[in-house]
Amino acid sequence: MSATRAADPTRPPGTDAPVIGRALPWLLVAGGGTGLFAAAALLVEKMLVLDDPEHTPACSINPVLSCGSVMNTPQAEAFGVPNPLIGVAGFAVVMTVGAGMLAGARFARWFWWGLQAGTFFGAAFVHWLIFQSLYRIGALCPYCMVVWAVAVPLFWYVTLYNLREGHLRLPRALAPAAGVLARNHTVVLTLWFLGLGVLIWQAFQVYWTSLLQ
Repeated sequence: MSATRAADPTRPPGTDAPVIGRALPWLLVAGGGTGLFAAAALLVEKMLVLDDPEHTPACSINPVLSCGSVMNTPQAEAFGVPNPLIGVAGFAVVMTVGAGMLAGARFARWFWWGLQAGTFFGAAFVHWLIFQSLYRIGALCPYCMVVWAVAVPLFWYVTLYNLREGHLRLPRALAPAAGVLARNHTVVLTLWFLGLGVLIWQAFQVYWTSLLQ
């Protein structure tokens, strides 16, 4: 199996690392479970607000960290239903796939394409929500931020796994660059989190600065 991977010029060198295959099931279970908890908690708060408009969500901490300010916007129902419903369904699937892998399940190539599409949608949707939160709504939802923190790593490692297993193919010219990114997979995520932290600081700099005075 490893010799076949090494001979395939469309599979980036570095994605052969066994740790990617061993870690993915645990990442799916842990990431899916964490995202499911955050989405479910936010859904409960949404239901409480619908039942009592005067209810203050537990995740509304200050003017910036305020779930209430976010969940009452159109962006909170981007597809006509509360976003947490999408999160509950999606993360439940992710966690189930991880549990299945730990139990020894093997999935067809088309299944991995579906998981790739789902995690890509999740990561893309998260980045849209990040933009909306920072530059349109002007508030951060703590539970949403937990979802941000797991959606991107899930997409990243599902992608690396699919490249490693040959479920995804790249043009030969892109294989070396993708290999560099794969070999530095933790660096990629670290830079993403640092970049997000910088954007959050810049968007709410006045408020953060006022706390230090």
